[in-house]
Amino acid sequence: MPIRNAADYRAIVWVAAAVLLLIAQYSNPSWIVFLCPISCYLGIACGTIAHNHNHRPTFSRRRWNNGFGHVLTIFYGYPTLMWVPTHNLNHHKFANRPGDATATWRYTNKHNIGVALTYPFVSGYFQSFPIKEYIQRVKLRKPNLYSSIRFQYAFWLGTYVGMGVLAALIYHRQQTGLGLYVWFFALILPAICSSTTIMFFNFVQHVHTDAYSDKDHSRNFTGWWFNYLFFNNGYHTAHHENPGLHWSELPEAHAAISDSIDPRLNQPNLIWFLLRQYVLSLAFPKLGTRQIGSVPSVEVPSAEVPSAEVPSAEVPSAEVPSAEVHNAEVHQRISVGERIPAVSATEASHAP
Repeated sequence: MPIRNAADYRAIVWVAAAVLLLIAQYSNPSWIVFLCPISCYLGIACGTIAHNHNHRPTFSRRRWNNGFGHVLTIFYGYPTLMWVPTHNLNHHKFANRPGDATATWRYTNKHNIGVALTYPFVSGYFQSFPIKEYIQRVKLRKPNLYSSIRFQYAFWLGTYVGMGVLAALIYHRQQTGLGLYVWFFALILPAICSSTTIMFFNFVQHVHTDAYSDKDHSRNFTGWWFNYLFFNNGYHTAHHENPGLHWSELPEAHAAISDSIDPRLNQPNLIWFLLRQYVLSLAFPKLGTRQIGSVPSVEVPSAEVPSAEVPSAEVPSAEVPSAEVHNAEVHQRISVGERIPAVSATEASHAP
């Protein structure tokens, strides 16, 4: 197996487990009540794996990366190639400042359960615009990549329709609606949980942070259990500082900068943070988050803001492209068929 980093064997095991649980639930619907919650977790984990795969492709061969991306698409709930326009080229460029399609403050800068629960719908709607623009540009300039995007959309929708038909064919004589039950709870619900929870993670990692700060632009969740289950997704500041860094190296990168981050943005336990923010703060408002620094929707003078052409995460030298742009280019090169060479440890900070 042409894997680039040994840590990704665990990611492959997680994805294989998601596939096996889907097969198990289709084989015996009575297991769904027990296995569906695990599938929902694995779906969310596949979302973080898709995010990591987007920044740093898992394999050294194009076809392996394409195939892995297609499988992740099914469990993540949306074509993974669309991480490029919404995440690499938009979110990492603006990082919750004006222009970010995933901005947490679009209609209100309040942080409560209502805003948090509606955020995935708002964010998903506004992400559709860079997606459409990106596809149109690719259609005109990169026909091979455009074909890959069309294939992945067709594979995504075709798999969902095909699995629905399969469930209906297997169980239509056994019990009315059983096929629909199997299809929804074994496949569709975990995918919905994945895409919406990934957007929710983005919300809690950026709401009430200082979008114009060098280090306080993100909230981190540093607990070991969360980062084990979700492949170090909690180390968000370090990720924004160096998007091309492999996920397994993020704890060390976070440790190197943690002292320069506002302590309020280093949360040791996600569950306690959610309980404090969405339940206890209703009775004790002081337990809730407060805006740190400038309100992101209010633009600061241009002299204080990194150039729009250079992502805020890092300012590379003239010879080295930014990690975000480099990741996007690599992702496109993978899609059109170029082989991506292996990367040395010294090159990791600018590797895909």
